[in-house]
Amino acid sequence: MNVVEITILITAGVLVGFINTLAGGGSIISLSVLMMLGLPASVANGTNRIAIAIQTLAATTSFRQQKVLELRKSLLLSIPAVLGSLIGAWIAVDIREDVFEKAIGVIMLFMLLFILYKPQKYIYGRKEIMEKPLTWKIYVIFFLIGIYGGFIHLGVGYFLLAGIVGAAGFDLVKANAIKVFIVLAYTPFTLLVFLWYNQVDWTIGLILSIGNVVGALVASRLAVKKGVNFVKWVIVVIILITAADMFGLYDFKSLISGFIGKL
Repeated sequence: MNVVEITILITAGVLVGFINTLAGGGSIISLSVLMMLGLPASVANGTNRIAIAIQTLAATTSFRQQKVLELRKSLLLSIPAVLGSLIGAWIAVDIREDVFEKAIGVIMLFMLLFILYKPQKYIYGRKEIMEKPLTWKIYVIFFLIGIYGGFIHLGVGYFLLAGIVGAAGFDLVKANAIKVFIVLAYTPFTLLVFLWYNQVDWTIGLILSIGNVVGALVASRLAVKKGVNFVKWVIVVIILITAADMFGLYDFKSLISGFIGKL
């Protein structure tokens, strides 16, 4: 690899780590860059898991140090997500990217309404729900989210935030801490599946992860320092940008390809 490619990977990693930690959908950047650098879609999907694992480890550690991670419920919610992610990773060889991109776009727009309509009912948390024990329905929800996360990962943060905020009652800052913990819990297992099928490029993945860690550390500290409103508006902006790409209003992959081609 040359200096330009390494710089692109690290820069993309910073953006991905920041976006994934505060919201979700950042993998659209890393997957696009990896494929533009010549990796097949399946290998890009597997290689991306290296950076995601290291990124979420850094973010989880930061949230834990800042005392916003609810460890007990994080562990409970991660169990069905891990089980689901193994199923998702096993079927990842049949990715229908076009179908899933449209589905993610729709989910993102619903998430946008979820955030903007009467936000005091949602993004600031609901103590009466948060203090209740987790129900079997919540475990099923996170099992299904785990399947999707193991399958393609792209946009899984929005599903997790919706489940953690809507079903478990946490505010957006604490939900982000739980979200990255759950992703940290299942990503090593999905990575093993991709390794089994030789769909991982360690060199590229580790270089990408340098940027992911930087972005994740910055984002986790900003989330706690700036609070719920800051996280809300970051999510809104990212949803609008990402959903526009999903619905074909512009082609992010072409933009990345053109940028790399000029270097």
